[in-house]
Parts: sequence; structure tokens; C-alpha cells
Amino acid sequence: MVKLFRKILYPFVPLYYVAVFFRNKFYDWSIFTSKSYEFPLICVGNLSVGGTGKTPMIEYLISVLTPKFHLATLSRGYGRNSKGFLIAGPQSTSKDIGDEPFQIYNKFKNITVSVDADRQNGLRNLLDTDPSLEVVLLDDAFQHRKVTAGFNILLTAYDQLYCDDFVLPTGNLREPKAGAKRAHVIVVTKCPEHMSGLEKTEITKRLNLESRQALFFSSIQYSETLISATSSRALADLQGRRFTLVTGIANPKPLAIYLEEMGLDFEHLIYKDHHEFSKPELELIHSKPLVVTTEKDFSRLSTNANDSIFYLPIQLKIDEALEFEHLVKTYVEEFRLHSKD
Repeated sequence: MVKLFRKILYPFVPLYYVAVFFRNKFYDWSIFTSKSYEFPLICVGNLSVGGTGKTPMIEYLISVLTPKFHLATLSRGYGRNSKGFLIAGPQSTSKDIGDEPFQIYNKFKNITVSVDADRQNGLRNLLDTDPSLEVVLLDDAFQHRKVTAGFNILLTAYDQLYCDDFVLPTGNLREPKAGAKRAHVIVVTKCPEHMSGLEKTEITKRLNLESRQALFFSSIQYSETLISATSSRALADLQGRRFTLVTGIANPKPLAIYLEEMGLDFEHLIYKDHHEFSKPELELIHSKPLVVTTEKDFSRLSTNANDSIFYLPIQLKIDEALEFEHLVKTYVEEFRLHSKD
């Protein structure tokens, strides 16, 4: 039904395309102003609506940069009940700062996690609060042209490349494909773990990158261990035992396929991305003997979690990881070196 409705809206695609095209051009032509900063800003984003793996990429970058740099993250905090600028603290919940920032805060205690829909205001408050910051990661800010990041990482999912998509409302692109030209690095995410060189070459041709742009391929690595609020257990222990998979993310398909390929037996309760679980839904989930969910969903269920609800951690694996990390670190180091001259 949703697909049919979006097809019916196809006549509106040119209107959306023209509106977003000229919005971007007005920024390119400096009719609309975009603020640059004498500070290393790394933006992680996409052209499409959700489901490309921005949070795993942010976490990967944190792991790469924190051994050497003092950093912060700034995101919109989608779905939160609060407004304005907030820094995550011990009393924060997913309702205060949003699912993804809450997940990041719980995982990385040595960085500053902040939210603000107004990225300029957020950066101003961040730098006022902590002048010792050395780099800021902007989460899901590729379309937010009021801030010019020095290094743009654009993500596109393997099974839904932006070059094969349309703009809203019929397709999933938030802006025309030409917007990809603003990226310094493009990462094809959620790839099969063992891709052939021939397939990588084919995708490279389809994306038609500019010579200055670097392309990488990444895949998801699932943990062998499930984690609950109070304990952990091996994923393999679920063999021969039926459980309930609960997902409220943009694209749960890769996780479901992975569990199916393991030969596991489960029912799948699918909710929309950033779903706010109602009391009856929580009661239903808690009535299940064994529940497996994503780390992001667990952050929304954790306040009511018991030892029957587990999440499956994931990690990002990037082909040519050393080269990718070198590009990121070099940008930060050179920016800071030049700013001291």
C-alpha cells in the first residue's frame, strides 16, 4: 500500500526536485549563507531517508580519533521530547536526547555528546562549554547547509545505492544525486562480507565519482554475544529455541537475514524507525519469554528491561580500513596544523 501511494505521488517528484535543487544552488552561489569554522568538523550523512548506518560510522570514527583527540558529537537528537541545545549527562534518557545520542553516550564516556537541531547554535554552545575540543563529529548533517563541514563522509547502502534512487516523495532521496559531489569520502555500507573485486568495480562505475573523491566499502559484523541489562549469553545458545525479534529501525532486513542464515527460529515484531513504544506494546514485548533487539531499540526499552530482553551489538568493518583512517586523521591533523600558522 505504501509503495502504491508513493507511486501515485510521482507527479510531485519534479516539484520537490526543483525546490531542493535551487535551495542547494543558492548555498553554492552564496545567496544563502553557510558558516565555516576554524575548527575540524567531520560530517557523516546520506542522501536518502535513514537506514544507511550513520550511528555505526560515528562510533567507528570515535574509536579512531579518541586515542589522540578530544572530541564531541553533535546531532539533531531525532525523536526527543526536548528542544534546543543539550549535553548528555548521567540523568539523560533517550527521550531527552534521542536514541542514537543516548546509545553513543552510554558507550563512550570520554567524549561530549550533544544535540541541537540548529547546528550553528549547537557548535557555538559546544565550543563555549568546552574550549579544549579538538574535533566535532556532525551526525546526519549532510543536508544542513547552514554549516560547512571540512570533511564530508557520505553513506549509501549496498542494496539501495543513491545512484539507483529517486527523490521524495516517490523515492527515498532527500536531495538530488548531484548532492553527492559535496562528499570527500563515500562509503557503501551494509555490503556482503565477501564482495568480489568485480562487483566493487561495477558499483564504482555506477556511482561515477569525481577524481578527488575516495570510495570505500563496509559491512556489518554481528557480535557472537547477546547482552541484557544484567547479563550476557552466546548467540549460538538460541539454536533450537524460538524467540522474538523486535526492531524499530529504518532497515531491519540485514539483521533478520543474518539470524535466518544462522538457522534460528523467531517471530519478528517490526516497528517504524524511532518508534515510541506504547504501554500495550511494552506489555506485549515483556510477555515474551525471550526477546532479541537492536542496540538502538534497547536504549528505548532499557528503562523497562528485564533479563529476558537482549540486544545484539554490531561493529562496522571497512575494507581498506587503514587508508580510510589515514584520510580522516590527516584531515584533522592538517587542519589543526594550519590553524596554528
